[in-house]
Amino acid sequence: MLPMWAIWLIASGIFFLGEIFTISFLLFWPGVGAFLAFLTSLIVPENLLVQIIVFVVSTVLMIIFTKPLINKLFKNKDNTSMNNSAVLGKKGIVIKKMDKDNPVGQVKVNGELWSAIKSDKDKAINVGESVIIEKIDGVKLLVRKP
Repeated sequence: MLPMWAIWLIASGIFFLGEIFTISFLLFWPGVGAFLAFLTSLIVPENLLVQIIVFVVSTVLMIIFTKPLINKLFKNKDNTSMNNSAVLGKKGIVIKKMDKDNPVGQVKVNGELWSAIKSDKDKAINVGESVIIEKIDGVKLLVRKP
């Protein structure tokens, strides 16, 4: 059977390896706790209860006191609009004509091709004309002439 120090060292390695694959900083704290228990097992090898207490207490304290700090340090400060909301209010270029007979056309916005429906049902919008994106309905844009 493996000595307790080896078990703590293996547990610590498993936690750290798991952290590498999850990058959530959730497994990092038990990894440190297991490493501290490993060090404790070298000092008091015969007392498993002390080793477990060191593991549990150090892990809990690190989660309580350092997890909020890590979250604050690694907080995403980028407020860039993503996906759908990024095109609202933008100008696009009509690629496929929209008129009374064919109300669904295509518009290029920010280099992306979107299906589009014109908001004014009476006026045609020809290829090459600019449009403003008013709304997103599913995967189609609702557009109007500027």
